[in-house]
Amino acid sequence: MIRLLVLSLLAITTLACQNQPENRVTTRNLNKGWSYTEVDGSHSGTATVPGVIQTDLFNNEQIKDPFYRTNERNLQWIDKKDWIYKTTFQLNEKELSNDHLQLQFMGLDTYADIYFNDTLLLKTDNMFRQWTCNIKPFAKQGENKLRIYFHSPIKKGLELLEASPYGYPAGNDQSEVGGIGKKKVSVFTRKAGYHYGWDWGPRFVTIGIWRPIYLQAWKTMRIENCYIEQHHISKKVAKINARININNDNPEEVTITISDKNNQTIYAKQTIQLQNKRNILNIPFQIKNPKLWWCNGLGKPNMYDFVITIKKSEKTLAQQTVSSGLRSLKLIREKDKWGESFLFELNGIRVFAKGANYIPNDSFLPRVTNKDYEKVITDAKNANMNMLRVWGGGIYENDIFYDLCDRNGIMVWQDFMFACSMYPGNAKFLASVKQEAIENVKRLRNHPCIALWCGNNEINIAWRYGV
Repeated sequence: MIRLLVLSLLAITTLACQNQPENRVTTRNLNKGWSYTEVDGSHSGTATVPGVIQTDLFNNEQIKDPFYRTNERNLQWIDKKDWIYKTTFQLNEKELSNDHLQLQFMGLDTYADIYFNDTLLLKTDNMFRQWTCNIKPFAKQGENKLRIYFHSPIKKGLELLEASPYGYPAGNDQSEVGGIGKKKVSVFTRKAGYHYGWDWGPRFVTIGIWRPIYLQAWKTMRIENCYIEQHHISKKVAKINARININNDNPEEVTITISDKNNQTIYAKQTIQLQNKRNILNIPFQIKNPKLWWCNGLGKPNMYDFVITIKKSEKTLAQQTVSSGLRSLKLIREKDKWGESFLFELNGIRVFAKGANYIPNDSFLPRVTNKDYEKVITDAKNANMNMLRVWGGGIYENDIFYDLCDRNGIMVWQDFMFACSMYPGNAKFLASVKQEAIENVKRLRNHPCIALWCGNNEINIAWRYGV
């Protein structure tokens, strides 16, 4: 009996190993063991990642509660300082044997110089972007050092203001509270506008590693992303194109399948010749009688889990699962007796939008937990809402926010992060904004909840003021 049990376990283990992708991307969280130090100052301590310097100082009892009485004004010195965050982590022989080894920074706030084993790899200047560093040439077996030097966003902003031929209106920017008079610097930095103060919240210009850091390793092939492009969706048929980006080091012939994770239905299967480096593939397929995604109150928010598998000689080289909901969603603008309509049509049904404006849950973003997000979205659903507007003075929200909206049938009006201000138009600023937009649209485009991308909050009105 024991022998049979052992043989069964060996068979299961062997099968599991065979199903593991040969080029599987391994991901390791690097959020432990961090410390912070004030540059040219006396403050230092243990850091929490993700986190920001204000919460680290509070957790180490070096400042008082920022929300108590008038402590806001007493803590404005923090954003005028530079801060260093550092940690060490181990790399073993197996990890180093990979062809590719990179660090992925999901969010840095905001002006950061990244050093790996004392080599400067990258300078960042946009809170809303993700950043990657190739560390393969600098990595070593054993202990490796990661250090991030954060520059004061206020000092950086003042430098940019000084270099500009003129300032820009920024009604929200409570610069007087920040101790810099009428110098409005928020517009120069790609950072959450509300950090500089708003009519509903305090001014805490944060600094730090506000989203996780990952170490990623893989051999020769990686699926970068997959877009489930919905060309035609109806109750009878869904016509879809899977646009797949693959990075590959070797030209080779492979078989790509697209299947359903839940019922193993194979929707598409193609043999394709991959080139070395970047490959962009388009694989069309159809689903008959699809289960459509509906908003709250109109039906069930059905979701599909599409599995993209790349094989060669029956060996799985790479695999990725992409979730999406199938729906037809249109913004209807038609002339009528009042002017022009503005409404959404979901799967052929015109929707009466019921919802609210959504602002960030906290002045210190890393304090927001998954339970906090679950409560907000559940409350919206229970209040019979079917839409939330993500406000342009905050952030492009964490993935869990959109996952919850998908599962609860809450449509999202998504602003780009511009609000109540006018912004620079120089080439460097525009290039940063362009990349910010590309990254976030790609990150969110498979979410059926996304109903609209809106350019800004209340800026068009300002441009037309007095006309």
